Amino acid sequence: MPTSSNPSENRPSVAVTIGDPGGIGPEVVVAALADRELWRRGRFLVLGSESVLHRAAESRGIEPYWWSVPFGSPALRATGVHDVVLLDTDRSWGAVEALPTPNRGAGAYSHRLVEEVIGMAQAGDGERVSAIVTGPISKAAWVMAGKARFPGHTELLADRFRARRVAMMFVGPRLRVVLATIHLPLMDIRNVLTIGKVFDAIDLGAEGCRMVGVSRPRVAVCGLNPHAGEGGLMGDEEERLIAPAIEHARNAGIDASGPFPADTIFNAAVAGRYDLVVAMYHDQGLIPVKLLSRDESVNMTIGLPIIRTSPDHGTAFDIAGRGMADPGSMRAALTMAAEAAGRVGGKQD
Repeated sequence: MPTSSNPSENRPSVAVTIGDPGGIGPEVVVAALADRELWRRGRFLVLGSESVLHRAAESRGIEPYWWSVPFGSPALRATGVHDVVLLDTDRSWGAVEALPTPNRGAGAYSHRLVEEVIGMAQAGDGERVSAIVTGPISKAAWVMAGKARFPGHTELLADRFRARRVAMMFVGPRLRVVLATIHLPLMDIRNVLTIGKVFDAIDLGAEGCRMVGVSRPRVAVCGLNPHAGEGGLMGDEEERLIAPAIEHARNAGIDASGPFPADTIFNAAVAGRYDLVVAMYHDQGLIPVKLLSRDESVNMTIGLPIIRTSPDHGTAFDIAGRGMADPGSMRAALTMAAEAAGRVGGKQD
């Protein structure tokens, strides 16, 4: 098995989950980590099923390159010279079925993976990881497994880390977007959006920009309504909630502007006039991100005491197991996690 070309080099330890075993998570993890250039940036501890990962590697024509130990084994302490270590759940929890459809077993399994890497992030100094990268999960499978309390990774991570404020931020080659609200029905947004939620998105988004190397971010804030409310003709949320939040942010030293109509401000950001756009709801921000940078963008959770990233896509059950999934977003998520952990001075190996 390969070992580090420079085992004395300090690199952050990054825990990686394969996500739903029946989705494309195992495949994109295997394909992304096969890029040995990544190994210069961090040491990767992959939590998942060896049998599932072997099938994923075979579908891509990739020879297994990882060092494998049973999850929970004290043998992990002796693997410090290895760049990619598989913490095999087959030998610890038993085999898992990899069915290309949401199901109860996969939901329970993928949820447990996340709980375990949270534990790795909260462990004592000798075992703690510096960053988490999560493979895509099926929210329907989590519901089937009785995990409906948390609609996704972000909410579960916020609860387990007892984070008072978190934000979902997407970072791509051409656009950065942070969301003021996340997994909510559109009809519920008007009952949830507050000055505080908008301010938190601006503040945490600016922090996220600094984490990825933008020291003085210029932040543009979207309106909620068409034409940013058109002076109150199409809703008053801009004047009542969003403008006061922007003013609070400016008073806190953040270069924030708006509220702007969402149908024009993304063009200005792509042109380089802003470093970050604050969107009021999920699809307002995610449509331009995925239109411009599908399979290149990274989802970051800002506000946690640890770096957390994930790819910008879901399980894609329709193409799972066929060796055709694009690993670009997973590769970007792994790179960003390792680089951000090093930048903020996280725990090093």
